[in-house]
Amino acid sequence: MVSTARARVREPAGNLPADVTSFVGRRHEITLTKRLLAQSRVVTLTGPGGVGKTRLAIRVATNMRRSFRDKSWVVELEDVQDGSLVVGAVIEQLRISGPSVGEDLGTVVEQLKNREMLLVLDNCEHVVEDVALLVDAVVRWCPGVRVLATSRQSLGVAGEATMVVPPLQAPDIEHLPPPEAYEQFPSVRLFVDRARAAVPEFEVTPDNATSLMRLCYLLDGNPLAIEMAAVRLRSLSPQQLEERLSERYDLLTEGRRSAPPRQQTLRALIDWSYELASEQDRLAWARVSVFSGSFDLAAAEHIATDGLSETEVLGAIHSLVDKSVLLREEGDGEVRFRLPHTLREYGQDRLAESGELAARQQRHLAWYAELAGRFAAEWLGPDQVAWMQRLHNDQGNLRVALRTAAGAPETAATALRMSTDLWHYWVIRGLNAEARHWLDEALALTPRGLPERVRALRVDAWFALLQGDLDAALPLLDQAAELAAQRGDEVEKAHLALVRGMAAFFADDSPHAVGLLEDSLSRFGKHGDRDGELFALFALGLVKGLTGEHETGLALLSECIRLGEEAGELAWRSFALWGCAQIEVRRSEIERAERAAKEALRLQRQLEHRLGMAFSIDVLAWIAQRQGRHDRAARLFGAASAAWDAVRSAPGFWAAFAADHDAHEAQTRAALGDEAFQEAFDRGRRLSLAQTVDLALEVKRHARVRTGDGPQMPLTRRERQIAKLVAQGHTNKEIAETLVIAQRTVEGHVQNILIKLDFSSRAQIAGWLAAQRTGDVHDNPAE
Repeated sequence: MVSTARARVREPAGNLPADVTSFVGRRHEITLTKRLLAQSRVVTLTGPGGVGKTRLAIRVATNMRRSFRDKSWVVELEDVQDGSLVVGAVIEQLRISGPSVGEDLGTVVEQLKNREMLLVLDNCEHVVEDVALLVDAVVRWCPGVRVLATSRQSLGVAGEATMVVPPLQAPDIEHLPPPEAYEQFPSVRLFVDRARAAVPEFEVTPDNATSLMRLCYLLDGNPLAIEMAAVRLRSLSPQQLEERLSERYDLLTEGRRSAPPRQQTLRALIDWSYELASEQDRLAWARVSVFSGSFDLAAAEHIATDGLSETEVLGAIHSLVDKSVLLREEGDGEVRFRLPHTLREYGQDRLAESGELAARQQRHLAWYAELAGRFAAEWLGPDQVAWMQRLHNDQGNLRVALRTAAGAPETAATALRMSTDLWHYWVIRGLNAEARHWLDEALALTPRGLPERVRALRVDAWFALLQGDLDAALPLLDQAAELAAQRGDEVEKAHLALVRGMAAFFADDSPHAVGLLEDSLSRFGKHGDRDGELFALFALGLVKGLTGEHETGLALLSECIRLGEEAGELAWRSFALWGCAQIEVRRSEIERAERAAKEALRLQRQLEHRLGMAFSIDVLAWIAQRQGRHDRAARLFGAASAAWDAVRSAPGFWAAFAADHDAHEAQTRAALGDEAFQEAFDRGRRLSLAQTVDLALEVKRHARVRTGDGPQMPLTRRERQIAKLVAQGHTNKEIAETLVIAQRTVEGHVQNILIKLDFSSRAQIAGWLAAQRTGDVHDNPAE
């Protein structure tokens, strides 16, 4: 089980996004925000849309991350429209969850109470009450956590400090400086920077500098407004842009005297951009506002047609990208599009005004319900990796579709089908609590006799088992069995026998489990359900293999692997290989166990199968212990504990697995001693997921420090300086005094050096430096 001490260690980098455009100005605001964070545990940046709250928060968090042992972390809440999912979003995005049932404030508090970190909560205004409850609990029980929130309103929690993010400084139109002095204003510098991005040949001249300064005055220094206006320089000169914007601003201000001036300006600019667009562009803009996050062209064509042909939608999408209304994103050979939050809200307002909002939401729901159905139908095949990536890209849209479906009784059955169709996705992504949320909500809204309820109840029970919640799982299975019997659904009876068998296995009742699993396997064979058959082969093979019938268990798992290979699938094959590894450990066939576990992990890495990876890494720790590689075993146990936390699970949820886990971990600790074990364990927990997999697979990633092309240095200048002092035998305290820095800073640098070089001791650092001076540093085995 994971101890509190172990849970304190996190991977060092946080999860802050990198800036994709230059950051202009805000020096005073950065300093003030840092000062407020030094004085208050909670700081909220407020201000109107587009003023730059998010960019400022991320810049502050980036600047301050070295001040916190566990660095800076951001949670994006823009796409979390249901307040009850706020805690789940925190758990998912921070990967801080632990082995507890469900997702609640207690889970977050338990995992953060020993952390030292800066937590950025971005875009809180639409779920402000739920965020306030979360922040209040974190502040009360997690003394090392400071919160930096962005919201259009304060959170209203005790001890909160708020700062209204002002617009960028703009010139006074009544007292403009000489043209050559334009750079003194951050708003003008931003405008010029974005203008050059839109029109690379753009130059500031004495003739247009004054217009640029007046433009920034008219835009009140609002960064989003400036960025939108700068794009207009593709077709207008600064002087022409100023003339048109000035007229438009005056007109709209008169019509909105009750609104804050900055909101008048931003609304005026968006209105202006909207009305300058063609009718096709306006329709497409409003209609694609129902998407959450990014979307692809096919989805846009489905949503935006009705009066527009697919060709016209494509043209409108290209036009909106050119106008910087839509952002274009490309990755893995796929182009997707995204509406910035403020422009999405504007589009939805227009859609509501036109009376189309409900119809477009239903089209959106239909598209993603069909996508989920195709995923379920095509899952067992060679496209599993592509499917997982596609659903991950559309996760925000899936949530919006499920919320739409669960929002009305007439579409609740669709919510039930969608959440059930997605069960493989929920499992692999480790989103067990989210799956239960949607299933529970849809089940509460649907009639008890609805046929889809059988499968939904059974899947809901499975997710309860994955969270160790046997008390919740069994009543759900009873309800499903009653309904399946009424309907004479033989395939569902097979699935229910399978899940009941796994429940018995989790409860350490192997004889009962074997009987149920044999029954389910027989039923699946009769009805040709290949996915169920693979699940049953894996489950029965594992249970028999772990209860003394080694050869029978391995034969069943081999059949699962064979059928999986025939289908071209990865998921069940990886679990069957992991099952083989666990049985081979029991038989003391350690080389066979290692080969099977590493092959399982390779397949799981392709799928990003987080639950499977946790199991495989854990078993590889057992194998390392049995090989006498105790430092590697301790590091793998630490890495596995982080992997378990990422899926809100733990070895203790499965009695048969927990016993082997605890025995091997105890033997590793005894071999190393408590202090050395904990040090290695903590280093394992610090690794990123990619580093963890490299460690587990013993992938060699360190190139020679010196090559024929010249030296390559994996350490920064400061790390190299500290490494030299370590090699000379200095303690962390002595290094801190020599360099006049905090001892905690030195400790962080030393840990980073050990992780980068994949070493376990300070003596190895000294040897590495000596070898580096002679040009003889070779690849370091990950062991």
